Amino acid sequence: MAKPGGDMARQGALRLIQNVREGRSLADQPGALRGLPAPEQARAARLAAETLRHQGRADAVIASLVSRKPVPQVLDVLRLGVVEMLELGAPAHGVVGAAVDLTKTLGKRGQAAAGMVNAVLRKAGGFQGWAALPPQELPEWLRGPLVEAYGADVMRAIEAAHQQGAPLDLTPSPGAAPVPDAEALPTGSWRLTGPVQVSALPGFDAGAWWVQDAAAALPARLLDPQPGERIADLCAAPGGKTLQLAAAGAEVTAVDISEPRLRRLRENLQRCKLAARIVAADVLDWRPEAPLDAVLLDAPCSATGTIRRHPDLPFIRDGHGIAELIELQATMIDHALSILRPGGRLVFATCSLIPDEGEVQVEEALARHPGLAVERPDLTGIEPGWITEEGGLRLRPDFWADRGGMDGFYMARLRKPS
Repeated sequence: MAKPGGDMARQGALRLIQNVREGRSLADQPGALRGLPAPEQARAARLAAETLRHQGRADAVIASLVSRKPVPQVLDVLRLGVVEMLELGAPAHGVVGAAVDLTKTLGKRGQAAAGMVNAVLRKAGGFQGWAALPPQELPEWLRGPLVEAYGADVMRAIEAAHQQGAPLDLTPSPGAAPVPDAEALPTGSWRLTGPVQVSALPGFDAGAWWVQDAAAALPARLLDPQPGERIADLCAAPGGKTLQLAAAGAEVTAVDISEPRLRRLRENLQRCKLAARIVAADVLDWRPEAPLDAVLLDAPCSATGTIRRHPDLPFIRDGHGIAELIELQATMIDHALSILRPGGRLVFATCSLIPDEGEVQVEEALARHPGLAVERPDLTGIEPGWITEEGGLRLRPDFWADRGGMDGFYMARLRKPS
């Protein structure tokens, strides 16, 4: 039975981490924290995320203090304790006692390891040099291709950005009053740092803004929607880009295969007092009644650009299925072009760091479709170094490092021949 207070959160965090080891994402564990008060659920989720984010550094500390690697469950308790003390600044005496109690709940092996956990964490509390330890490395299936694409120095910068986590970015409705203490980013988003209760922020109930990473807000801006244009947002849920298109005055159709995710989109449209037609369908099966002026395709991808906010992703993926995703993306590009009017425009985007899901897709689409052209981005706040050789926009987590970074994204605007 968990003790009250922080021990409940620690036990919940350990459950989350152990489920990640079994291949379940943090977001896909609705029952792991059931029964905990809301504040303890939030604390457990944060502890689990931070432990995964700093696992490599925690392992370096633990390895210096043990002669033999502990069994996985006990090792996770040690990681949790090290991160809580050295990264989150929790008092050592409370962390050590709670970790020992937690270890004793792990059966006979845990009970036998309680003394070792006590000794190791007492020493770890005085460890010097935590800040100088290198960040958690990406798994080789991902790290290798990214080093080849960007170089070792950039790879280390990306991993350092992942370690920092992600601030909260907001996309404002036109004319919305600024949120107090929010930084206005050059591209038009607002950024808040530190713990934030989203629903308590000024303007939430009025629908003055919605949560959306600054990088994720750029594909809709690149599309440059105009009032009255007929635009489809393909793979639309949870809907940040649909809201942007609707706020610009376009006639938007949001298409997504997931009805549960579309419910969230409907709620956001209602809160923000915006309108869009919503269609639950496979994107490849859907066709509009008449050719469209523009299409925004944020295609399914490896999501490797979102690791700074999803630190569990490297632990639950192994690179399997990316080839199939790349094939699907190409098919979706061809379908999106087929539902555009002559001279219409398509923005293709993926929240991936892998060039085969971005730059290469566009190069191959140009080869498949004679006359198709890339229109180089001309957006407020973007930097020239972000524009790629073929005319797309490559964003990385290490960009704006002094501001808190951004998600990894690729996007390009394609013009269909007229």
